[in-house]
Amino acid sequence: MTRLSVNINKIATLRNARGGNYPNVLDAAINCQRYGAEGITVHPRPDERHVRYQDVYDIKPIITTEFNIEGYPSEDFIKMVLDVKPNQVTLVPDPPEALTSNAGWDTIKHKDYLKNIISRFQSGGIRTSIFIETDSELIKNAADTGTDRIELYTEPYADNYHINKEQAIFSFVKAAEIANSVGLGINAGHDLNLDNLKYFKLNIPGLLEVSIGHALISDALYLGLENAVQMYLRELK
Repeated sequence: MTRLSVNINKIATLRNARGGNYPNVLDAAINCQRYGAEGITVHPRPDERHVRYQDVYDIKPIITTEFNIEGYPSEDFIKMVLDVKPNQVTLVPDPPEALTSNAGWDTIKHKDYLKNIISRFQSGGIRTSIFIETDSELIKNAADTGTDRIELYTEPYADNYHINKEQAIFSFVKAAEIANSVGLGINAGHDLNLDNLKYFKLNIPGLLEVSIGHALISDALYLGLENAVQMYLRELK
């Protein structure tokens, strides 16, 4: 069973464009859960251009499924996560000015750094995941950091899906097999959508969770949020 976690950052982006509190981010989280989402993901950035740190504190009490907080592990981020205690924290190596996450961790270069941060989260009872590409050595070294899971960065798959889907999925299948062999749980995210999600899910052994935001919220503009969530759930089941 692969869980769907809905990233609600784009709801916050729309709210922030005009100020005020419309659309309401908390209502969006509540409704995504009500419509069947099995998790809520947020990715607060230092400039708070979409989800704000206060949103994270406000959302936690209304989460009835799984709460996943993504982000770069600055000291402010670490403090917030340890305060909020989500079900899962996903560590992403993007700098503050990055438009979106576009690379995974170098788990060889940053192994000791990740070990230290991961141990802090795990001591607080928080499951950890690290954003990573499909390089086999990086995945093997990810296991040495102590992380519970990895999140496969799927933009390369999405970019090449309509060109040659068998070739696009190949490195991800191999990556999943390695992750399974070293005892890592597997999540995935970035540019997964209604076109490419089912094929990815069917071919990745042990896929536990996908985090989808931009595509799902964009589809909701045309389909409605409830219908969009339900359609993504059908692709996974």
